[in-house]
Amino acid sequence: MKKCKNCKAEFTPIRFNQKYCLEEPCIKVWINSQKEKEWKTRKNELKEKLQTVQELTKLAQTYFNSYIRNRDRNKGCISCGTQLGQKFDAGHYFSSGGHKALTFNEDNVHGQCVYCNQHLHGNLLNYQIGIQQRIGVDRLIELQGKAHDTRKYTREELKEIIEIYKKK
Repeated sequence: MKKCKNCKAEFTPIRFNQKYCLEEPCIKVWINSQKEKEWKTRKNELKEKLQTVQELTKLAQTYFNSYIRNRDRNKGCISCGTQLGQKFDAGHYFSSGGHKALTFNEDNVHGQCVYCNQHLHGNLLNYQIGIQQRIGVDRLIELQGKAHDTRKYTREELKEIIEIYKKK
């Protein structure tokens, strides 16, 4: 015997996961709860379909930066070499604002202390030395070649980036 979720009366369920007895008020509550569940599911689907490219870019950036922080957590700051603590940034060598083609390029983004990234505006001279040591001259030259490419991400590309970095 099970207790009804609504009226608390004991009943024998007909279905495996039945939570309500078959009295009229309880059936109404049961139907309304099912409608509410279906609406929440539908609302989430609609929200996802209606996300703008800007919102998806922001979400993709969040997952990407999280991956970079996880990848570089045991390395020093790319610019000054100090050991990275609990809070550090995913600093871009080429800024994501001016170089969209490199926004999600793993060679372009490295763990950087907050001081270098925010207060020294990236500490780019030392960043160049650090990035050259980490990825090598050839990959740095390749990165510089891609820096001035123009790129506009589609919704599908951004969703794919989000899924990739969720998994990583």
